[in-house]
Amino acid sequence: MAYEKVVAVFDTSEHAQNAVRALKAGGFSTDEISVVNNDTLDDRGAKVATETGFWHRLFGSDIDLHEAKVYGHTVGGGGSVVTLRAPDTLVKKAVDILHTQNPVDVNQRAASLGILAAGAAPVTSAAANVAARTASTAGNVIRDKDGEVIRLAEEQLNVGKRQVAAGMTRVRRFVSEKPVEAQVTLHEEHASVARRAVSDPSYIRDIDWSDRTIEVAETSEEAVVSKSARVVEEVVVGKEGTDRVETVKDKVRRQQVEVERQGIEQNKKTA
Repeated sequence: MAYEKVVAVFDTSEHAQNAVRALKAGGFSTDEISVVNNDTLDDRGAKVATETGFWHRLFGSDIDLHEAKVYGHTVGGGGSVVTLRAPDTLVKKAVDILHTQNPVDVNQRAASLGILAAGAAPVTSAAANVAARTASTAGNVIRDKDGEVIRLAEEQLNVGKRQVAAGMTRVRRFVSEKPVEAQVTLHEEHASVARRAVSDPSYIRDIDWSDRTIEVAETSEEAVVSKSARVVEEVVVGKEGTDRVETVKDKVRRQQVEVERQGIEQNKKTA
């Protein structure tokens, strides 16, 4: 079964993600879908993506120069390039799905940027927005002066990081009350009246028959309550950072080649 690589260009990551979801909904495998943008490339890759050679290495030398420049210009401007490896019998279905997701018209964009190759014929079908490129079941097969070349691709795991909300800590000051008690000694003074008998006859000379009043002031203490306030503690609210090492596990694909020799070796073994 022959396979083709379907390529679509989108100005926004939102349109690209919508296209990916549409392809998945259409029955295409996630493993056969790739997205190239600034998020999937590291800083060096994002810079290299603006070079036409990057796209020639990715899709093969058969892509036109103006196509490669549009791909690089779009990714450099924050856009995305979505690729799908699909059986040749499903290419039309894939193209129709991607065409509904507002892809960039590569020829029109190249013309607007002044980079359309001289003599390039305008394309009037959906292929103006979505390009399909033929590849064999073993991968892209290219011929050069030495013979057929099979390119083997390998994925790399790129791990980035982003800041997400992990919760909220709120420190609130409020007033509470608790019962307290203290003991205090209160002093009282009261008049005391005592009578005692007098038997000394000499007191007769001191008899005073006039009225007389003695007043004694009585006192008592009562508790007086007052309050005083002072600062007893400070609560310092800030942030402290910690680092942790997290192991990210995933799977990356790698194409390999198997060499099987037939003919002469077998004849020798059976001889």
